[in-house]
Amino acid sequence: MKTIQGPALFLAQFAGDAAPFNSWPAITAWAAECGYKGVQVPSWDARLFDLDTAAQSRDYCDTFLGQAAEHGITVTELSTHLQGQLVAVHPAYDVAFEGIAAPSVHGDPKARQAWAVDQVKKALSASRNLGLTAMASFSGALTWPYVYPWPQRPAGLVDLAFDELARRWKPILDHAEDCGVDICYEIHPGEDLHDGISFEMFLDRVNAHPRARMLYDPSHYVLQAMDYLDNIDIYHDRIGMFHVKDAELKPTGRQGVYGGYQSWVSRAGRFRSPGDGQVDFGAVFSKLTQYGFDGWAVVEWECCLKHPEDGAREGAAFVRDHIIRVTEKAFDDFAGAGTDDAANRKMLGL
Repeated sequence: MKTIQGPALFLAQFAGDAAPFNSWPAITAWAAECGYKGVQVPSWDARLFDLDTAAQSRDYCDTFLGQAAEHGITVTELSTHLQGQLVAVHPAYDVAFEGIAAPSVHGDPKARQAWAVDQVKKALSASRNLGLTAMASFSGALTWPYVYPWPQRPAGLVDLAFDELARRWKPILDHAEDCGVDICYEIHPGEDLHDGISFEMFLDRVNAHPRARMLYDPSHYVLQAMDYLDNIDIYHDRIGMFHVKDAELKPTGRQGVYGGYQSWVSRAGRFRSPGDGQVDFGAVFSKLTQYGFDGWAVVEWECCLKHPEDGAREGAAFVRDHIIRVTEKAFDDFAGAGTDDAANRKMLGL
């Protein structure tokens, strides 16, 4: 067993144009004041991070790490959620996702995909230069419009989509291998990899690539009515990252998992700050510790009710209180009588 590291904070929901959220030195100082030891960095946010430079310059990366270390902050991972999303986009979402790509590729899906692949590869190179061993991402989605089987899906549609998804990601995974960095796909609605079975379908097509891992976030399983604890039992060997985010699913006679097109605050399934939802984090931390997960517990604030700064401060204490410092001895060692092979044989009558 190993002790989980933390607390850490995903900065994507906090970066902004106002201080202290608009510069790397300021936001890391703020995170430290909130009680965090690490931060997960959105690689697309130029206010905090220069991805192009980081992919090429170890000096830049050393300076970047040093500025965080001045406040006692470790960089836990880079995130390419937005760029990974654009590796595979169904045409129905071309307009919706246009805004997260570089303006130079707007209106050109093929150029947008090439840009996204280049971005993810640069983030892997930057991760290597930062001395990191894992990177967070989304898989993107070609089949999400067909997630519900009506109208009836034609035979071969899903297989073709997952074959194509694997074709796009395999060279990126090979680059990840060259960099010594795992790609941890957040298992998330809206992505082709949205549950365990879809992850397995992808894994089969990339030949169980050793760099294809999972980002475990129990909130997304609660909102799908999945068993988030059994998921750890099944996939613990592939879990390489952990988001601490809570959720609640309270179906009524009027709406359930799909939410009736309502806003987040009015949905039956809602994201909440850690401790305010239905996730049994005591059990989650216990299972991850049992299986030897020694990565970071990263708070991702996405709450439909609570102010983000309150969620951040409370989240740091929540994670700190849930991390289990593993024992180095058995609880019943005091009663041990000591033994050897001869004594064992005697006890067995041999």
